[in-house]
Amino acid sequence: MNAAAATPRLSLLALALALSACSALEGDKIDYKSAGKGPSLEVPPDLTQLSRDSRYTIPGSGPVSAAALQAGQASQPTGTSNAAAQVLGDVRIERDGNQRWLVISRPADKLWEPVREFWQESGFNLEKADANVGIMETDWAENRAKLPQDFIRSTLGKVLDSLYSTGERDKFRTRLERNASGGTDIYITHRGMVEVYSNTAKDTTIWQPRPSDPELETEFLRRLMVKLGVSQEQSKAIAASAPAQRAQSARMATVNNQPVLQLDEGFDRAWRRVGLALDRTGFTVEDRNRNEGTYYVRYVEPTDKKEPGFFGKLFSSSPAVPPLKYRIVVRSQGESTTVSVHNEAGAPESSANAERIVRVIADDLK
Repeated sequence: MNAAAATPRLSLLALALALSACSALEGDKIDYKSAGKGPSLEVPPDLTQLSRDSRYTIPGSGPVSAAALQAGQASQPTGTSNAAAQVLGDVRIERDGNQRWLVISRPADKLWEPVREFWQESGFNLEKADANVGIMETDWAENRAKLPQDFIRSTLGKVLDSLYSTGERDKFRTRLERNASGGTDIYITHRGMVEVYSNTAKDTTIWQPRPSDPELETEFLRRLMVKLGVSQEQSKAIAASAPAQRAQSARMATVNNQPVLQLDEGFDRAWRRVGLALDRTGFTVEDRNRNEGTYYVRYVEPTDKKEPGFFGKLFSSSPAVPPLKYRIVVRSQGESTTVSVHNEAGAPESSANAERIVRVIADDLK
């Protein structure tokens, strides 16, 4: 982007960012629009992890507010059981800490098309939809409802609408997993980016990651409940209920010269948390085998070259480094679980890449 061409857009970007900060109030609607062909790259995550942050409230019609969630959490006893559930018909929502997911008493093949329709009706294009693996992933999209409704925009209407930008993009991954009762568990995870100026002259911008938003994940779970037959009022009541809070422990260690992650919990919870961590941090999960406790993933090895990094390469056509294949293995004994990295052949991996992968997962679970 040259400086001359960038100046008008960047001025509008600065104006939009400043005003959108004022307009992103509780009660705004969700109105997503695909960002187009640009951010279509699908690669495993950058190694730079973000601190957990709940600053980003839900911009939706009738959403669960941060204040409501905090009020509910304050009234929830601490040290309770590690999961809670509420049921409506054949759909229920379960909660564990800040993680929520749907449990539906229908087989996954009966839910695939309704879930696909849900994301398309919500304004997203699906960048990936693999029924064999049970994963859908949207492209990067912008919540146009967060654009400032200022005098200029309201006067000119949609004529110059394309010149406005919130400076934020969101991507969502949905995972459908068959459960032991023959029904389906549905998980939705969010990843976000924000556009910032890259120099003091403010003539170019770059995209940087922003924290995943558990409240936004909850809002889309709520909306999916409505798509699956739950009323708006019932879905809001359930989503507003506070999750049971529980201290979570995730420690990196070395066992037989192999980097591992140790969790003080049984297999069911560890399997779920590791799967959500892989989804949130952008790993490409090619397959999974719950009975064997194995996720099959692709990972891009970092190079020493000074490149823009994962989020900086979102608008390029292909990764500079070909991905490697690994297995993320979850093994439990009672209420203790170890997560390790194996190579494509299934042998324990002790390389620098294995340590990086374990650290990425550990950072997300902290």
